Amino acid sequence: MKFLVNNNKYNILALTRFLGYHPHKNQSFSRRLNSGQFPRFHIYLSQVAKGWEFSLHLDQKGACYEEQVAHGGDYDGQILEDEKNRIISLLKN
Repeated sequence: MKFLVNNNKYNILALTRFLGYHPHKNQSFSRRLNSGQFPRFHIYLSQVAKGWEFSLHLDQKGACYEEQVAHGGDYDGQILEDEKNRIISLLKN
């Protein structure tokens, strides 16, 4: 799920920390839904002229095979809509 937030008040680390995300790998960020490693929200951010472009998905589980990056993930649905709305709401203020 991709969406744009018009907000340039933060640098990328301050922005992600404010939203409850932590650095992951490959310049991405994640936020766990519970105490386990999965499920977790996973975002990639790109700075654009008007703010930040978010690419958000939900990692349900990790890669099944060694040295693989494929994983079980959701790219749409109500839980992602709710997280998108939470992010937008926090950054409106």
